[in-house]
Amino acid sequence: MAFHHMSLYRGRFHFPGLETVIFGQAADEALAAETERLGAKRVFLLTTRSLVLAKDGFLQKIIEGLGPRLAGTFSAIRAHSPQEDVIGAAWAARRERADLLVAVGGGSVIDAAKAVQLCLWMDIRDEESLTAYRNDAPSEMRRLLEIPERPIRLLTVSTTLSASEFTSTAGITDSRTRTKHAYSHPLLAPRTVILDPAATLTTPEGLLFSTAVRSLDHAVESYCSPLATPATEAFSLQGLRLLTHALPRIKADPKDLRPRQEAQFGMWQAIMALASGAGAGASHGIGYALGARFGVPHGICSCVLLPAVLRWNNAVNRSRQRDLSEAMGRPEKPTANLLADLIASLDLPGSLRAVRIGREDFDEIARLALSYPAVRQNPRPIRDEEDIKEILELAW
Repeated sequence: MAFHHMSLYRGRFHFPGLETVIFGQAADEALAAETERLGAKRVFLLTTRSLVLAKDGFLQKIIEGLGPRLAGTFSAIRAHSPQEDVIGAAWAARRERADLLVAVGGGSVIDAAKAVQLCLWMDIRDEESLTAYRNDAPSEMRRLLEIPERPIRLLTVSTTLSASEFTSTAGITDSRTRTKHAYSHPLLAPRTVILDPAATLTTPEGLLFSTAVRSLDHAVESYCSPLATPATEAFSLQGLRLLTHALPRIKADPKDLRPRQEAQFGMWQAIMALASGAGAGASHGIGYALGARFGVPHGICSCVLLPAVLRWNNAVNRSRQRDLSEAMGRPEKPTANLLADLIASLDLPGSLRAVRIGREDFDEIARLALSYPAVRQNPRPIRDEEDIKEILELAW
């Protein structure tokens, strides 16, 4: 009997440049030890104004731990990682002759820091030069990324549950067109990730929980993806189990670090499913358009879109969704309902109306969303803007 490869799973997995994940240690101590191990002399810190102004002292402990190795700080990175913030941070790091980058913050800070690496590698000094390296750059303007022999690298301490630190892609927003573009290379991933649940203690509850729902979105859409394989499914389901078990416990006892660490493991598992080759779907793709055009944070996009996408997809992947419900301990209940109930219990918005998106915005959202590959990878094929508007109506 002839053997046919057509019946096998097909794909290609690229390991990112992430070398080390440190957990169970205080972030300031772990970061100080790691920078010393790497021999860094001029560490440049990227963060946000809110962390600089926070009164809990978490960032201050990191600064004190770095001591004389800290060469400078850039704290003007805004939501959705605008490319002008990336260029500004790169200029500052270049001026301080940085030999190592450290990002402390959420997904926007970490994505921006990844792109700062690119700017320093290629001596990029303006926004136009940066756009030549994005994944979707037109062929006539695209430039090849040539990594220097000893490229500057990145260490991260995340204060949210978005999992940006585990990927080798940076999502950067062009403020002029209000569109987000991806920049990818294995070495854009941090060299070291430090997971300290204490880093999330003063993160506003709404921000922490919404980024956790973003990670739930990673788990759910990767499991439902047409590109899912046995290598990704285990990550998806375990990430879902950990997150849905941890989040109500964080809500009930905000000071307990154990469920916060469990949630960090959950986001790690969930993002590994995407990183291992499973694709995202319409919740991610429409969310990119909603975030870039209307400024809705990524986690909130997942809150309002994921249940609607699951309902729209249910006709083609009912058995897959039943697996997800079983992983959450309620196989008899629709996955969309379970997630909608969890989102509501975390006091997060659950509809487009709640984030002030009107039906008059649907045409523009649908037009923009069609340009994102995640929409084209949705398990129920999306043919045109009308299909996207059906999903938006379910989410409204």
